[in-house]
Amino acid sequence: MPKQAYVTLVTNADYAMGALALVRSLQLTGTDADLVVMHTGGTPAEALEPLAALGALPVPAELLPTSDAFNERHQRARLHANAPFTKGSKPAFHTPLDNFAKLRLWQLTEYERVVFIDADAVVVRNIDRLFGYPEFSAAPNVYEGLADFHRLNSGVFVAQPSQATFAAMLERLDRPDAFWRRTDQTFLQDFFPDWHGLPVFFNMLQYVWFNLPELWDWKSVSVVHYQYEKPWERDHPRAGELKPLIDLWHAYHSGENIPDIDTLANPAS
Repeated sequence: MPKQAYVTLVTNADYAMGALALVRSLQLTGTDADLVVMHTGGTPAEALEPLAALGALPVPAELLPTSDAFNERHQRARLHANAPFTKGSKPAFHTPLDNFAKLRLWQLTEYERVVFIDADAVVVRNIDRLFGYPEFSAAPNVYEGLADFHRLNSGVFVAQPSQATFAAMLERLDRPDAFWRRTDQTFLQDFFPDWHGLPVFFNMLQYVWFNLPELWDWKSVSVVHYQYEKPWERDHPRAGELKPLIDLWHAYHSGENIPDIDTLANPAS
């Protein structure tokens, strides 16, 4: 059998907390694929221990060797000033520059195919069929209106590791004056302009719950992605609207009282 893996990226203790729920959710789907947690130097060793205890494979993934000018343009304060988030709030531990370390998954050449999933997501049913999709496959960035279907969301995508691809990415990434408005997401859409669209239920963004409730159907939803506010944040500004999804994340994180997804109620449309 070809060697396959689910891969996520952890850049600090908060995202390690998120990855714990993700890894547990993947295991509960019955997948035989490896579960790889790439981690940058900002992640404390003790935050990785629960992930290793679940059987996840930790892989160091340092920040990319980008120029000082590139790093300055993509620092949190400057990026948020030049491309502000107006539709939701990013937590204080969100570090945009770290997102580019995601590209290191193309260096995992021991695998023929990988499915990347952001650490702020949970998988609620088996999605192994994604390994049969081509590079580069991703779901659209839909959470407010149908106009968003033309943009991909890099929270879930299918890739084929290759050192040649990784080298080509580095060459294009740090071009003079390059500014990637939504970091890796904008870059990947530029690098793969003919990306293959996955069904939206492979990366269901949490804001769909209240913005497009008619699109949410638990009998098809496969991945719940907690974009913007994170379910483990205190004083969550959307906690009331998103309580069913927050409760679901906490069940996966603790491993207790995980519901039968097909019996959950859809949002009122």
